[in-house]
Amino acid sequence: MNIFTKYKKFFLAFGFIVTVFIIGYLLYIVFFKPMLPTEEPKKETITTKGLPIADKGTIKITEEPTTPAKILGKEQVIKSSPIAVGGITQIKKISNHNTRAASASSKGDALQYYNQNDGKFYTVTSDGKIQKLSDKQFFNVEKVEWSPSKQKAIIEYPDGANIIYNFKTEKQITLPTHWEEFKFSPRGDKIIMKSIGLDPNNRWLAIANEDGSGAKSIEPIGLNAANIYPSWSPNNQIIAMELDGIDLDRQEVYFIGKNKENFRSTVIHGRGFEHKWAPQGDKLLYSTYSSLSFDKPTLWSVNARGESIGMNRKRLHLETWASKCTFHTNHELYCAVPKELPEGAGIFPKLAENIPDKFYKINIKTGAKKIIAIPENNFTASNLVVSKNGKYLYFTDNKTNNIEQIRLK
Repeated sequence: MNIFTKYKKFFLAFGFIVTVFIIGYLLYIVFFKPMLPTEEPKKETITTKGLPIADKGTIKITEEPTTPAKILGKEQVIKSSPIAVGGITQIKKISNHNTRAASASSKGDALQYYNQNDGKFYTVTSDGKIQKLSDKQFFNVEKVEWSPSKQKAIIEYPDGANIIYNFKTEKQITLPTHWEEFKFSPRGDKIIMKSIGLDPNNRWLAIANEDGSGAKSIEPIGLNAANIYPSWSPNNQIIAMELDGIDLDRQEVYFIGKNKENFRSTVIHGRGFEHKWAPQGDKLLYSTYSSLSFDKPTLWSVNARGESIGMNRKRLHLETWASKCTFHTNHELYCAVPKELPEGAGIFPKLAENIPDKFYKINIKTGAKKIIAIPENNFTASNLVVSKNGKYLYFTDNKTNNIEQIRLK
């Protein structure tokens, strides 16, 4: 027996396997092997409007922020504007310490505030010059209510002590400790407050002279003090508001006059009422939250004078608080608006304490609104103030309590 006969089955099996492999490879070459490219594929180009391009080429699309943008492998920074024109805007730091109660002064571009670090009050101009309003120190101040003239202030302390201080005459007057939530009259010659006695039957909405003399009760408030808002209107008609719940999403606002006038009321939708008077006292800006807004605060405006109270109500379609707004003229105001609010921020404002703001200009007569500034750095703003000449918008940064400045024109 020769070797082929001995291993015949083995050779046949091996030959069959080799034949199958060759046929399979030929099929791959003919039908499946990809063709080599004959030329380099063209790069996709994207045309943009308004963005400057350093030189010709393609724009590489990445998931990185558009500022700075990467073009042709080079970083191109979109410059911020020194004036608020709607885009990325430069912000100027005015103070470098903990501040409170910043307010426009009687001068055109000046600001005045309380320095929590040294307990003194200061005034500062737009060019950064800072001067003391007084050498007197006021330690651990909790609240400050400025008079319209800005020469006097009601200063409240955590232990309940209250004083009126005149920065021009440097005279101090002590007020009763059971008085709280003060507001000045438009002329600054009177004040309104809550007088909270130990007995609920001895709790009143009251007014007094600027020195605390001549106190006069206006309306009993009993156990309803939390729903009373002392708020002297600029036209001297209304001194306070009272809220009464209708249902889960509605409240009725009653307007109180110093002579017990019978003003009309108005219904507002939502809870968490905050408000600001228009300079002429004919309109009210307010914010509320409700289930319809996913419990986020929303801005509204409504007529608030005489027989027109409650008319011309407008939803301004901005999710922010009235306390983050300030009027410039009777119809125009500026607001800091969080970039995006989570549900429930109206109920729990701390949810928004680290959310950066954009700044809007709003016309409550027409309802028109526009973004005026997106700060080049992130700020969460409060206590907005417009200088009397309309050139600057100031705000307090909630993270540092520093006062910052936006140039408007």
